[in-house]
Amino acid sequence: MTSPSDPMLLTHIEAGVATLTLDRPGARNALSTGLMTAVEAALAATAADPAVRVVVLAANGPAFSAGHDLKEMRAIDSREAAAAVFGQCARMMTAVVRHPRPVIAKVHAMATAAGCQLVASCDLAYAAEEARFATPGVNIGLFCSTPMVALSRVVSPKRAMEMLLTGHPIDAHTAAAWGLINRAVPAGELDRVVAETAATIAAKSPHTLKVGKEAFHRQAEMGLDDAYAYAAAVMTANLLAADAVEGIDAFLGKRAPCWTGG
Repeated sequence: MTSPSDPMLLTHIEAGVATLTLDRPGARNALSTGLMTAVEAALAATAADPAVRVVVLAANGPAFSAGHDLKEMRAIDSREAAAAVFGQCARMMTAVVRHPRPVIAKVHAMATAAGCQLVASCDLAYAAEEARFATPGVNIGLFCSTPMVALSRVVSPKRAMEMLLTGHPIDAHTAAAWGLINRAVPAGELDRVVAETAATIAAKSPHTLKVGKEAFHRQAEMGLDDAYAYAAAVMTANLLAADAVEGIDAFLGKRAPCWTGG
């Protein structure tokens, strides 16, 4: 198991893509308070770094993430301490959703409970065919109520309830069919697929990506009329932004755009 002195999260930034790698392989990348703190800090740092265009969440070891660290959870002896852990987890998941850059999950193996929640919280997710996904808390008497929040926003209600009530894992192709991930690919192709997707997105206007991601999540929480009014206001401002002016001029002039981020 990773010792307190070892890094729990590895960060690598190249060509506009920040890869954050969960690195508690001996603990199946369980989301301890230490690891969640590290992820929160890395998300904040990449959000503030103008060189970062896309964030990829990956993991080392036999699992993407086994969810909360049950040994740590079992040591909790008060309602306040338990609430603090679940509150921290909610902040971390919300930081993924509210991050100004697109966040891609690269899932090479099993993602369960809060690990599945982390995948569901990302904007895009690609998985190796060997990967499995589950919300098995019901099996140990602890319903996956917080993972349910993210899961129920990307999977249909009956599919989500099937996962939550049975605890049974689903394979990567089923996860893709249900909308939990974008695509299941052979393990040997996962790095390439994620790298190509990240590079494609990183080549877009960073301002436009930020505006679009924020608008996507905000309008989803609104009624139809309010969503259209909000989206029209966002698109009006976007149309007048420097990058939109440049992008339209570049398209009409049959040349590559030069983004300024404004």
